[in-house]
Amino acid sequence: MTARRTSFYLDKQNAKWLGVCSGIADYTGIDLTVVRVVTVLGTVFGSGALLVAYLIIAWMAPAKPVGLYDDADDAKFWQGVRQSPSRSTRDVRAKFRDLDRRLADVETYYTSRNSSLADEIDSLR
Repeated sequence: MTARRTSFYLDKQNAKWLGVCSGIADYTGIDLTVVRVVTVLGTVFGSGALLVAYLIIAWMAPAKPVGLYDDADDAKFWQGVRQSPSRSTRDVRAKFRDLDRRLADVETYYTSRNSSLADEIDSLR
């Protein structure tokens, strides 16, 4: 896969118009309805700069590649990475520490003196 999962993309699959709001929702993990309501309210009650920004984003941003995420869990993981890279790094390190600890426990169990396991191995011979 050549597409970067940490980049902003227009989400044309969930788009109502140009895919900017759905892209923002996909990128940030914020609910799509909230993004759309804020965009509409900002456009109606704002000076029109939001509409110009919307159109510029729609013109500049690339479309989201098909098959960017493997599944919903993969999409949620990458949203978390984009929201807080340091927290994601800390979570991944914690998972690796837990795996390392569990592997050390298994290694200790099998390399330590275990008379019942030794008896089972002897009975198989």
